[in-house]
Amino acid sequence: MNAEKILEGLDAQQREAAEALLGPVCILAGAGTGKTRALTHRIAYGVATGAFDPERMMALTFTTRAAGELRTRLRALGAGGVSARTFHAAALAQLNFFWPRVIGGSTPRILAAKGPAIAHAAESVRMKLDTAVLRDVAAEIEWRKVSQLTLEQYGRAAASRPMPNDISVDTMVALHEGYERIKDERRQIDFEDVLLATAGMLEDEPWVAEQVRAQYRFFVVDEYQDVSPLQQALLDLWLGQRRELCVVGDASQTIYSFTGATSDYLLGFASRYPGARVVRLESNYRSARPVIDLANRLMRGRAGALELTPAVASAPRAEVPAPVAYDTDADEARAVAAAIAEEIANGTRPEQIAVLYRVNAQGPHLQTAIAQAGVSVRELGGTKFFDLDVVKRAILELGSVAREQRATPEPPLFQSVSDVLRANGWSTEAPEGAGAVRERWEALNAIIELADQAPEGTTLAAFVAELRDRQSAQHEPTLSSVVLSTLHSAKGLEWDSVYLVGLSEGLVPVSHARGLAGIDEERRLLYVGITRARRRLSLSWSRAGLRGQRREPSRFLAELGTSTRDAGPRAPR
Repeated sequence: MNAEKILEGLDAQQREAAEALLGPVCILAGAGTGKTRALTHRIAYGVATGAFDPERMMALTFTTRAAGELRTRLRALGAGGVSARTFHAAALAQLNFFWPRVIGGSTPRILAAKGPAIAHAAESVRMKLDTAVLRDVAAEIEWRKVSQLTLEQYGRAAASRPMPNDISVDTMVALHEGYERIKDERRQIDFEDVLLATAGMLEDEPWVAEQVRAQYRFFVVDEYQDVSPLQQALLDLWLGQRRELCVVGDASQTIYSFTGATSDYLLGFASRYPGARVVRLESNYRSARPVIDLANRLMRGRAGALELTPAVASAPRAEVPAPVAYDTDADEARAVAAAIAEEIANGTRPEQIAVLYRVNAQGPHLQTAIAQAGVSVRELGGTKFFDLDVVKRAILELGSVAREQRATPEPPLFQSVSDVLRANGWSTEAPEGAGAVRERWEALNAIIELADQAPEGTTLAAFVAELRDRQSAQHEPTLSSVVLSTLHSAKGLEWDSVYLVGLSEGLVPVSHARGLAGIDEERRLLYVGITRARRRLSLSWSRAGLRGQRREPSRFLAELGTSTRDAGPRAPR
């Protein structure tokens, strides 16, 4: 693609970011400002002008979904040769390559889940931990390792951290020791070990570092506010003394501190790299002005907060109604379900609606209420699209047909795909109502839509290859269902209409948030939720939980300067 053509359609701020090719570059990109667009166009522009060798560039992100999206966009811009990987995927590839030469033998097996090993370690100290506590202990292990703490250092740091299930610090340290011992005995490593071992090889073996640095010269890091001390240490080792680094992030979207993520590296980038180019993206293309104003009010005066402005004067207009107070969670769920059904009846597509909440336990009763309203609904974090049996079977059958077609004239792609999927339950008309049949149809229809969007002339074999690439990267297509999601899982996504529910003390901020730092993290989490909305945003809370516990409105509602509207007369006490 022509270099100047790549820059077409970028605004002044995005173009400045795209043209900043050499030396350390920091792009401070607010929610909805087109950061991924600016980032991918910068890479493609650098490749097109010859400033970047695509085979010597590494684009790093934090999820397979984000890495898949980067690869898709880069291919469309003519920069498909650029590697776009998660930190873990990049490190694992290097570990697998160098381990036989440095250590000898094959790389240890990756531990799929920490829970069983932790449970075994607990037995050695005469403890039995339930699933929730096992998860919390696993999170502590991950935090220790990404924070690069020895067990002794962790023991000192843990004294000021709330321990899961009131486990003593000494017992927690013993669990960590037991977990590491069991892993070693089984010749296993976990995902944090992948980063630690790779960093260790680069640090201890100069020839390994030299070889890696010869392979990759240019680095780009997306969502840089989420980098941990361990990831930053690995990045520093990949770079060596070079300064060819571009980072993109937003301090106001730092919501993974519990995993060791910190915005310190983003906010301190210019100090770490004297002379660094800093570009600010503050023109919001996503949200209506009332949504933008609400987000700005919430973050005003906070460290690193950007001031969002509507990108165009004709930005979508919408009202953000006053938060609604319901008597119970059940009342709130039914009201939200009814409002969603009305939106869909008025023409809003289901996939453009999301309901966001703080903790997973809020999901089931919301899902039930929405399904009872006759609306198809899915929960993020459930079974992944490419893990659905109907999808796996469809890809296998499409692959089989593609192999049969090689020796014969091939029909149009849409015809080939639809013929296969009809045999699996797809039809041109969606089945009535919600439920398993409708969910099956939605999954198959998502494949149909991918085929419909494929470039003209795409063969069935090429289409199947694209599906398998998406499958390996977990780059899921959009399903025509209302989305339920925790605030954490919603990061990086957007919808026309967003319902933020459960905005009460104990939920937002969550009850276990401690100190000013913990409350600030909860504020940023709400900011992420608010900025997911394009046109319509609904805020609500309930005075009583499902078990009758009394609640007060979230303190953040007062910070937003909103006043609560009653949904109706209060239930008698």
